[in-house]
Amino acid sequence: MENSSFLKSVILMELEDAVGTQNCSTRDTDKIAHSVDYYWLSRMWADRGCRMPEADYIVSPKDARETSRVLRIANYYKIPVTTWGGGGGTQGGAIPVAGGIILDTKRMDKIYEVNTDSMYIECGAGAIYKHLEWIANQAGYATMHYPSSLNCSTVGGFLAHRGIGVVSTKYGKMDDMVLQMEVVLPNGDIIYTSPVPKHAAGPDLNQIFIGSEGTFGIITKAQMRIYEQPEERRFRGFLFQDMTSAFRASKELLQKFKPSVMRLYDPAETTTLIKKVVGVERDGAFMNIACEGTKEIVEVEEKILLDTFRRYGAEDLGCEYGKKWWDEKITFFYPGHMMDLPQMFGTMDTIATYDKIETIYREMKKAVESNFPQARFIAHFSHWYEWGCMIYDRFIVDNPPKDPEEAMRLHQEIWTCGVRTALKNGGVVNDHHGVGIKLGRLMREQYGPAMQVFEGLKKQLDPNGIMNPFKLGL
Repeated sequence: MENSSFLKSVILMELEDAVGTQNCSTRDTDKIAHSVDYYWLSRMWADRGCRMPEADYIVSPKDARETSRVLRIANYYKIPVTTWGGGGGTQGGAIPVAGGIILDTKRMDKIYEVNTDSMYIECGAGAIYKHLEWIANQAGYATMHYPSSLNCSTVGGFLAHRGIGVVSTKYGKMDDMVLQMEVVLPNGDIIYTSPVPKHAAGPDLNQIFIGSEGTFGIITKAQMRIYEQPEERRFRGFLFQDMTSAFRASKELLQKFKPSVMRLYDPAETTTLIKKVVGVERDGAFMNIACEGTKEIVEVEEKILLDTFRRYGAEDLGCEYGKKWWDEKITFFYPGHMMDLPQMFGTMDTIATYDKIETIYREMKKAVESNFPQARFIAHFSHWYEWGCMIYDRFIVDNPPKDPEEAMRLHQEIWTCGVRTALKNGGVVNDHHGVGIKLGRLMREQYGPAMQVFEGLKKQLDPNGIMNPFKLGL
């Protein structure tokens, strides 16, 4: 045997000792399965018959203690470690581009406690979020986290990428939904972030690890908030004739109360996706609003909603389309409704304040469509706040190049053009899908000298640089 093969065998035996022989794999099938996530380039590359970078070992610890053992081994041998949850990421954050170890979290799926006094579920980071919703429902509560990947993505994955669901306008993003986390640092130390969030004892430790994509440590356990089921949830669909009126109406509404759902689709997406899924066959910009809570509060909010939108010329479409939208809120992103291979596509979601958001939308649309005439641009606006909102904008190329290198180059060029346009006009690299390997090159353009804060954390916590290398621009 070659020396490298000998060392790999030694390392494998140590990993097997750490987590159990049955929880370690070097099989080609497992390596391939953990080499492609929902990142378009990885799927395209594999679809064209090319192999993606693969890990040397697939390791599945059951808890923080076993995770600690794995990281101590990895640090000793200076082996890269990439954390894998449900494999639903869109930015290539879970792809083991440097080889080494894939640390699969799905064995960490235990539900430890449903605490109805303090309103949280304590669970392992490998728990599928849909399972949390089932557990919460059985106790009479809800997670209020309903992203498109609800059925397959893990708690840890959502936390690591700062995920968000369709009722975020009222309930917030993942960083609003977590209380305390258990984290294993790269050196193997096990820490707990805080008994409660947002207290005045230094910076919030939660915020160091939420959104860090496994570059600073591995989240192994979390306390996730649960909520009482709303007594009533009412939907209302509207049609705006122009986007400016829609933005102004939405901004005014958010100064008065927070709906749970706010989705505004531009005319291009209204006449394609909304027509197909919801059944709206009209020109204009479709918006769906949901008010929820006690019956008395919902009635007041609905009156405010109708009065406000009427003043901006919105046509009230009633509740039918809104209910249909809610029923299809996840299947929107399923095959048959959404683009898929062999199409080329990407979601360049950004977020900005109200004084910038419309300009960003129009400039990104112009930049993509003028520089890449083969691409279509559609967008909707979701996840609204009192100060601004997020653009969920997509480019679609129906007939991408067949050569994988050429397809990769075009995909990267469109992304770079769109994101740089957002940055130039006051947006950010990404809102909630993470950065991964796809957008790391643009992180310094957003943060400038402030990037040294992230780099300092990385150097201090992970001096050997083993944690998810080449991701998040680190």
